[in-house]
Amino acid sequence: MSGTITEIETFGVERIPDAERTARPFDLFRVAFGGANTFATCVLGAFPILFGLSFWHGLAATVLGLVVGSLILAPLSLFGPLNGTNNAVSSSAHLGVHGRIVGSFLSLLTAIAFFSISVWSSGDALVGGAHRFVGLPDTDLSYAVAYGIFAVLVLVVCVYGFRFMLFVNKIAVAAASLLFVLGVFAFAGDFDPSYPGTLAAGDALFWPSFIGAALIVLSNPVSFGAFLGDWSRYIPADTPRRRVMAAAFLSQIATFLPFFFGLSTASIIAAKAAEYVDPAAPNYVGGLLAISPGWYFVPVCLIALIGGMSTGTTSLYGTGLDFSSVFPRFSRVRATVFIGTLSIVFIFVGRFAANLTQSISTFATLIITCTAPWMVIMMLGYVTRRGWYDPEALQVFNRRQRGGRYWFAHGWNWRGLSAWLVSAALALTFVNLPGQFVGPLGELASGIDISLPVGLGAAAVLYLVLLAVFPEPREVYGPEGPRLVRAADTPVLPIVDATTTTTAAEPAT
Repeated sequence: MSGTITEIETFGVERIPDAERTARPFDLFRVAFGGANTFATCVLGAFPILFGLSFWHGLAATVLGLVVGSLILAPLSLFGPLNGTNNAVSSSAHLGVHGRIVGSFLSLLTAIAFFSISVWSSGDALVGGAHRFVGLPDTDLSYAVAYGIFAVLVLVVCVYGFRFMLFVNKIAVAAASLLFVLGVFAFAGDFDPSYPGTLAAGDALFWPSFIGAALIVLSNPVSFGAFLGDWSRYIPADTPRRRVMAAAFLSQIATFLPFFFGLSTASIIAAKAAEYVDPAAPNYVGGLLAISPGWYFVPVCLIALIGGMSTGTTSLYGTGLDFSSVFPRFSRVRATVFIGTLSIVFIFVGRFAANLTQSISTFATLIITCTAPWMVIMMLGYVTRRGWYDPEALQVFNRRQRGGRYWFAHGWNWRGLSAWLVSAALALTFVNLPGQFVGPLGELASGIDISLPVGLGAAAVLYLVLLAVFPEPREVYGPEGPRLVRAADTPVLPIVDATTTTTAAEPAT
């Protein structure tokens, strides 16, 4: 953390030296909150109204989803300070030094999806606001220029690295929050908390809509699970763990501000223009601009720009870091430029050639459904290991070595991998996104999307059962031994270079 914000960060996924780990839990709060205190979160906040709920029912669904999602997310902040690396590398302890590519792949896809969403939503808001305010032509060229400038700015920040990203989020948190508060004055005259929605509490579709809205809100905190280690790895290892978890938890609770903004303005839009209520093709951005007073057009554009920069940088930074962890020959900077360029190409092709703006939201939801079981395995692994890890053994893959505590069977721990694969596949069958994706069992719960609860519960049960029936080597648990499960006296190979030949047999799994 020493140096200036314009000094390009050189650290990749190798363990951050203790002398460089000078971040505080509050820095984690600012980055995580800044990444979600955005226009894209407002769009998610509008979904309870788009699903037909009243304002108060929508508020209850929002609070429920936000609190549960924040509780699920908070423990994932602990791995960064403990191991000085990102969460994908830390997952080597539970999935194996090769199996950790699951976490890298999930975070890679999630980051590209949310980077695309942030560029599209922010670009649309900028062009729409400029069209209403100064008469900017509402053409594909205008959108292309907005997307291009925005995406390049995000890429530049990510190339400079964590310090620059932290600086951007310091400004974004305060500025975006102030602009959201200004919305109170902009829409106070039109806001009616008694907005009844289109679904009564006794309606057959009420509970599917309520649960569906809560799960959409819950997915926002969960989407940060794979990335928390990207930012918390700069926090010293001796920082009290409760402070680190509190920073992650409160960073998502604070996003109640943009969620409430989206919920409130969506209720105004729904009351004024029924065409904005169609959940199959919501037009929240257009509706917001339609109801905004003229003086609030500039704040809307600023929210889009500032918030989009926060989401874009936190997503793309993690993407470059994870890509460099899978392909260690790429430096963090090269990996960021490579993935950033591909993401920008995807944004333009997806928006203008393939019309993927709706599909990418569905894709992001499916990826989060697969990520949630991975998070459960990480959390339970932390509990059974009593929070003890060997940072050097985690780096075996990155150093082109073999062996060590987390080598398991040729670098794969089939216990964690099996629990993740089965629970993720099962969760996908319960997905119910009407008009977009409905799994084979999606209608089993009367139309309620229960994919996330199914994935979370299945992962917890399967992983603990596998650890109990097929115990892991005693050496992975450290000096105090395992918690809740038993260990096996299985030999562990020493760490050697990948080019070194050895006659030692592969240890039992």
